[in-house]
Amino acid sequence: MKKLQILIPQYKETEDVIKPLLDSIMVQQSVNLKDDVGVIIVNDGSDVFLSDEFLNSYPFEIKYYKNKHAGVSATRDACFEYSDAEYVMFCDADDMFCNVCGLYIIFNEIKNGGFDSLVSVFMEETRHPETKDVLYINREMDSTFVHGKVHRRQYLVDNDIKWNHDLTIHEDSYFNIQCQKMSTNVKYCQVPFYLWKWRDESVCRHDPKYILKTFNNMLDSSDACVQQFIKKNHITTAKQLSTSMIYDCYYTMNKKEWLDQENQDYRHATEVRFKQYYLKYKEYFETIDEKERNQIIVGMKNRMFQEGLMMESITFNDWIQEIMKLED
Repeated sequence: MKKLQILIPQYKETEDVIKPLLDSIMVQQSVNLKDDVGVIIVNDGSDVFLSDEFLNSYPFEIKYYKNKHAGVSATRDACFEYSDAEYVMFCDADDMFCNVCGLYIIFNEIKNGGFDSLVSVFMEETRHPETKDVLYINREMDSTFVHGKVHRRQYLVDNDIKWNHDLTIHEDSYFNIQCQKMSTNVKYCQVPFYLWKWRDESVCRHDPKYILKTFNNMLDSSDACVQQFIKKNHITTAKQLSTSMIYDCYYTMNKKEWLDQENQDYRHATEVRFKQYYLKYKEYFETIDEKERNQIIVGMKNRMFQEGLMMESITFNDWIQEIMKLED
């Protein structure tokens, strides 16, 4: 059995695009690539195929499967179903390891007692908004992105943690939150080893209104995640997640861009979706432990202050009353 398999969904990424990722695995130091490391790539129904010559040029096992088109979430699940290693790590085909000791760091954590999930700081490649110079920044450990996270395979199986095939935007948080909340054996790594590479065609990097346009999808993701915890009888966690989302919406939607007249259509659509969400989890929101509620509020405010986006143009209670007046 391999110690770690790296799971990669491929759609239209060519060999040139995926090569930096595989090359960055090949140069990992102080690990046995041949015996302990494997890669599983699943083609999501595209006609862009990786050749045997290309795949066989690497000194570690690569298994390549060609599936029907099903989307990124279903393809990640397919990667997982094909896996049989002790630990798995999801990587995007156009990213790479940024640290030649990345696998050593992971294996060292496994050696020192193991974990159910490992959550790491990761690096983001971006561009200066004015000069367009290349910049590299650290992204904090959170549940927003799949990047820099490793999971014990049996832990995912035992807790029925899978990707939601209906989610195609903000799908990462649905999966990651379950991984981080279903176990007390979650480790955090302060050393980045994963690089989220820049893509010129990436909408979420280029469109300044990306969050405005997709916040409904974030509510959908949160809704689906809360339902999973209810299904698994983790009611306390369901209360925490739904309450966090409600306060997140309040602080986010009182930022300047949400109040601008030109974005009123995005705001209205999100407010209508939020109303549905709030009414669905109103009982949880109202019955959560007050200490937990206060911790959520403090954490939310701290995050907004750090981002320089803290605004409270209306009290929470007044905002909710305005939301309830909306017609669906």
